[in-house]
Amino acid sequence: MIAARVFLRLPRAASTFFSKEISRNISCSSQLLRTKVVAGTISVTSVDVRKSIVRGISTSADHGFIDRNPLEQYDYLVSEGQIRDDQFQRGIVASLVELHDEIRNYSPHNVEYPDLESLKPKKGLMAFLSPTQKHKLHTIDLSTVPKGIYLYGDVGCGKTMLMDMFYSTIPTTQLSKRRIHFHAFMQDVHKRNHQLKVQHGIDFDSIPFLAAALAEEARVFCFDEFQVIDVADAMILRRLFEILVHHGVVFVITSNRAPDELYKNGIQRQSFIPCIDLIKERLHVICLDSPTDYRRIERPLKDVYHSPLDAAAKVHAEKWFDYFANPRDPPHPATHTIWGRELHVPRASGKVAQFTFEQLCGQPLSAADYLELARVYQAFVVTDIPILTVSNKDRARRFITFLDAVYESKGKLVATSAVPFAHIFVDDRPNSKPQMNAAMMDMVGDLNVQSEQSLKNMNMFSGEEEVFAFARALSRLQQMSSAQWVDAVN
Repeated sequence: MIAARVFLRLPRAASTFFSKEISRNISCSSQLLRTKVVAGTISVTSVDVRKSIVRGISTSADHGFIDRNPLEQYDYLVSEGQIRDDQFQRGIVASLVELHDEIRNYSPHNVEYPDLESLKPKKGLMAFLSPTQKHKLHTIDLSTVPKGIYLYGDVGCGKTMLMDMFYSTIPTTQLSKRRIHFHAFMQDVHKRNHQLKVQHGIDFDSIPFLAAALAEEARVFCFDEFQVIDVADAMILRRLFEILVHHGVVFVITSNRAPDELYKNGIQRQSFIPCIDLIKERLHVICLDSPTDYRRIERPLKDVYHSPLDAAAKVHAEKWFDYFANPRDPPHPATHTIWGRELHVPRASGKVAQFTFEQLCGQPLSAADYLELARVYQAFVVTDIPILTVSNKDRARRFITFLDAVYESKGKLVATSAVPFAHIFVDDRPNSKPQMNAAMMDMVGDLNVQSEQSLKNMNMFSGEEEVFAFARALSRLQQMSSAQWVDAVN
């Protein structure tokens, strides 16, 4: 094959950076011949340079690799309390296991790039003799390519979780893989397609070349939230999907719509029908009509914080503990070793731990202890939090350190307290006067701590750092009580 030369016009300041990037992208190629930067122009001569240029910046998510099949991974996630066991989902997992086994035994052919000249428009007599000439598909025996899976269903039925679980079990040593939201994928496709048109002309047939580059990047594509609502997307997908299939690419797709509902009532939809037919032919279509909506599991109570410490406080704590607990892991005491010391958790189940305030902050625990708890558990129920005054300021400091650890780990906090958190810190010294200067007041204001009583009570803390920590704690407590925070997946 004759080497191809590609010129990219770049600003002079960016030349060195992109030269390094291109060298890195194609450093694995033994056929790299020359890279040169002259007056803001990168000139790269290589058999494989066109592949590197067209790839651009990958937007794939690297979820790592877990050495289990999908069923083993599903059982593991259930045992860890990270997902709820669902018999309907287990039926879907069985199909994922079959595909997983086929992929492990799949040896795809090398990707063959089309000749650049064949994709350029014909001129003169050749254009007259073959005006409708179209790129010929690279043909392989599709019976040797595993059929993918198309999962569709309503929002919250677990499609994305199942696909991500499957993706994590695909060994990268076996096949290259890429997991991406479909909208981001199409943005990437349009960007690359535009770059090819700029380089080779508006009439350049870019889709076969782009498809080859994508197939070389990944032989397994996992698309989340597949939908087609734009005519430009529909027209590109019609050919792109067909060529990717003939390169031996395997697809796992999630969507809210069945294949026949894709691009419904869209412009020129009839031209998109062959793509729908190919999806139904090359992918097993599965409807996730699970009766459980995992985004709509009703929370036991509206608020995660309760005051005062009355009989309802115990009910509040118990309901939230049961909500976060793992039904297969009965509540029990737990012990963790940190730096040779034992840290006792009075009550735990799955990823939730429960303490009284005295158990959590009444003993000399350090930041390392709280960080370890936040690493191990995803939710905490802390009960019987008293009014915190100057006399128990050490406990207040520990509570703030604990809050910071839970917040940074995106953990959930349920609490029962003597008074609302806006009034939990109290400076009970007689004749205490505000001591904050204007700079400290501005710093606290940035954290949206506006309660007059809260500002007054900051005097129980000494120094700017402690005042800031106090203000930050109130701000974070407010944020952690929101429905968005509580319902978010860790």
